Amino acid sequence: MTGGWKLAAIGDEIAAEPAAALAVMHEAGVQALELRSAWGKNVLELSDDELRIVQQEAAARGMPIPVIASPIGKTPITDPVDHELARLDRALAIAEQLGAWGIRIFSFYLPAGAVPEQYRAEVLARLQQFVERAARRGIVLLHENEKLIYGDTPERCHDILASINSPWLRAVWDPANFVQCGVRPHTEGFALLAPYVAHVHIKDAQLATGQVTPAGEGDGEVAETLAALAARGYDGYLSFEPHLTLAGERGGFSGPEAFARAVAALQRLLAQLPAPHASS
Repeated sequence: MTGGWKLAAIGDEIAAEPAAALAVMHEAGVQALELRSAWGKNVLELSDDELRIVQQEAAARGMPIPVIASPIGKTPITDPVDHELARLDRALAIAEQLGAWGIRIFSFYLPAGAVPEQYRAEVLARLQQFVERAARRGIVLLHENEKLIYGDTPERCHDILASINSPWLRAVWDPANFVQCGVRPHTEGFALLAPYVAHVHIKDAQLATGQVTPAGEGDGEVAETLAALAARGYDGYLSFEPHLTLAGERGGFSGPEAFARAVAALQRLLAQLPAPHASS
């Protein structure tokens, strides 16, 4: 029922045990794993042997691991950058081991009450270092819009992407995160960021409360965005990160039942849309 769209999911949204999560994903028609954690350990903390087990479990179900959902850059901009550079080196090695083409990153939490422009130069300098390291390894960095980081609004996301201006830095489109910043994502941001979008998280939210909802049940304009992506011939993944049971600064959780609701909600939207390449 995906109509030519490619579906992925952050497996630990379903279960900490990879085999259990992957079984649910496979049953739901999800085609790929976005790896954020396993057995309660962040992806950057997994050993090479543990990574091999995850990859074997995914491969047994015909699933690649295209994106590493790292927490890099989800730290205060006032902290030294060396720790993040070390974590990036580990993420790049993991991506190479698993055959992933992309690594999710963030653009640093700002101090409470800070004027974002005060930290612009430092954010760009750090991300430039990240991109140069990733480019040498042939891995794309995927900046996710996250509430309270520098790149949380469409305008500042665009500032990052256009200023660095590298094919090795692209955007994750997360509609719920935009909503939680008071933004109507498609109306206020899609035209600006569409040329950079290489990965999409399926997550919605309500403007009034910030409450996370299944796709199409909030103010994230998911249907409008999917239609626009189809018109552009988008060929990336729609990746489930539903956050329907728990949504927090360090991650989220849905569980099998809520994950099934998230899949059904997206399928209802996709059933009304053309395939991504229909108008390309």
